[in-house]
Amino acid sequence: MIKKIKILSDELHVYFNNEVYEIYSNIWLRDHAKDEENWDKRSNQRKTFTAALDINLKIKNAEIIENGKYLKIIWPDLQKPVTYSYEFLFNNSLNNKSKINSLKLWKEKEINDQIFIDFETIQSELGFKNFLKQLYQYGFSVVTNCKIEISSVESIANKIGYVRNSIFGGLWSFESNEDRADSSYTQEELRPHTDATYSNDAPGLQLLLCCEYNANGGDSIMVDGFKIAEIIKKENKELFEILSTTNVKGNYIGDGVFLEAERPIFNLNSNNELFQVSFNNYDRAPFRFEKNLTIKFYEAIKKFDLMANSKEYQWRHVLKPGELLIFNNWRVLHGRGSFDGTRKISGCYINKEDFDSSCRMNGIY
Repeated sequence: MIKKIKILSDELHVYFNNEVYEIYSNIWLRDHAKDEENWDKRSNQRKTFTAALDINLKIKNAEIIENGKYLKIIWPDLQKPVTYSYEFLFNNSLNNKSKINSLKLWKEKEINDQIFIDFETIQSELGFKNFLKQLYQYGFSVVTNCKIEISSVESIANKIGYVRNSIFGGLWSFESNEDRADSSYTQEELRPHTDATYSNDAPGLQLLLCCEYNANGGDSIMVDGFKIAEIIKKENKELFEILSTTNVKGNYIGDGVFLEAERPIFNLNSNNELFQVSFNNYDRAPFRFEKNLTIKFYEAIKKFDLMANSKEYQWRHVLKPGELLIFNNWRVLHGRGSFDGTRKISGCYINKEDFDSSCRMNGIY
């Protein structure tokens, strides 16, 4: 709740009960007025002509109402007061770290049965919300007791967003196939990586349903890339700087396409917060820089990749028929142990923005 406020000439200081303190510029508050004159509730779009506002406008009066649930402001250019909810102000606080802190970064020993959830459970509203929360917090989940058919993949994907089309199609099924240009179609070990480093917009979620398993080996591997980033940042800021500022090219050449993109392995937003880990040594394309940086770059990716391949950071599980593994491709690296025999998988991708949308719609963040 809103505890107290302080009005200054060009800004408003807001104090929240949870000890978060925030400064809001008057022009920002005025631009985000959501009264009938300035906001279209039907379309959730701004009606305000922002360019016509006085950047130096002052607040005539402001008060806390309904026991801190709302802030009411009287603006000199509006006839009626405008109310701002606690939730709106708090969610737009630069000092609000609740979303970041709600992630549960992990090593192998910190993962247990909490990541398993039954298919029928996620059909209810509460069960689906718990599933999304778990997927958001840990970066992956295993849905058990799915029907062994591709429609199960589509059903789960459509509850979150929709199936994304890619060079592999929308929904797909595969087993080892040496004719394909991707290493995932072999029976060889796949070291931890993220998919589509060659795409400017890598898939957000990947779903993998085990449809048949008559093999030895082939265990699925999950690695929390955010956890590795956290440790490297604490232990070696120079290497973290290299991994977060050096654009690494990835490409996919084959099956009639030549795709290429580049971004840092640790992708940071404008607030220097990590929002994506992007690493695939299989798809890394040639690129050059001067010698000193070259040596440091290889030191950095060696540190990262050795950690990702250490069992200390790897959760491993042999998927059984009817188990569906779903993971955040912007955070969790995935791999697979080598195997011999038959292992048939169906799956698909979902866009990151659709996962984010589903989380927001269900109050996860």
